[in-house]
Amino acid sequence: MNSFFFRKILRIALILLLALPLAGCIYWWRAYQTYLQMSEFDRYFKVAVADDFTLQFKEPILYSDDFVSLAKLHASEEKPTSDGKRWRYWFRKVDQQGKVIKPKIEFYSDLNFNRQDRITAWSFSSLFLEIAPPKLLEVSLRSIGGADINKEKMQLKADTSRLGKINVNLPLKSKVVEKLGEPLRINDDHDQDIYVYHFKLITHGIEEGYEDRELTTLNLSFDKKTQELTKMSGRFAGLKISINYGNLVGKAPSGIVASN
Repeated sequence: MNSFFFRKILRIALILLLALPLAGCIYWWRAYQTYLQMSEFDRYFKVAVADDFTLQFKEPILYSDDFVSLAKLHASEEKPTSDGKRWRYWFRKVDQQGKVIKPKIEFYSDLNFNRQDRITAWSFSSLFLEIAPPKLLEVSLRSIGGADINKEKMQLKADTSRLGKINVNLPLKSKVVEKLGEPLRINDDHDQDIYVYHFKLITHGIEEGYEDRELTTLNLSFDKKTQELTKMSGRFAGLKISINYGNLVGKAPSGIVASN
């Protein structure tokens, strides 16, 4: 009996010992499960478009702490709701010295969580939709299902070719500049003008070593002939996003890339 009891205790201790290194990375497992849901987009997600764009999670997996662990950043605001809570991330345009420009030019992203602390909705405000129109944003999200995973870079590279092309007007440079104001600089890249903007995430308690994630460098590529926005890339709350719009409405071979 004593021998059996000892073996049982030893087995439990061994399981706990093996589980300890994984405990800090369990959020990656939940993120991976959410990624798998993307392969059956309509079963697990729903898109709602009004003044903002909202991705609704039908069977949520991720917890609020998972987002902090993944991004290493906290939300700008946290407010209780009737069925849980809402986190809001504010991104405000800054000058070369990192000072917020006045009058403010800003956009936000909201995360809504239920009473079990699992995410139920992810929203993007209207200003963000000026550079990522709803139809383009939706097809980009749909393309994540089945995306190639680069484990070393913790990056997803989606193949949008299987989704087919969509009929949508690309944002024009004049309209984008009207909403975002003048860029910090303009880089010349052959047949493209790349407008570079800086936005600062309003946050607190940044984890040491991740201070650079507070700043978003937004790169917008405009075709010199058509003046259309052809590519958008930037890091938003720790998540790097790069969308080549030409792959969605044109003939370019690349697609959306997302990484942490």
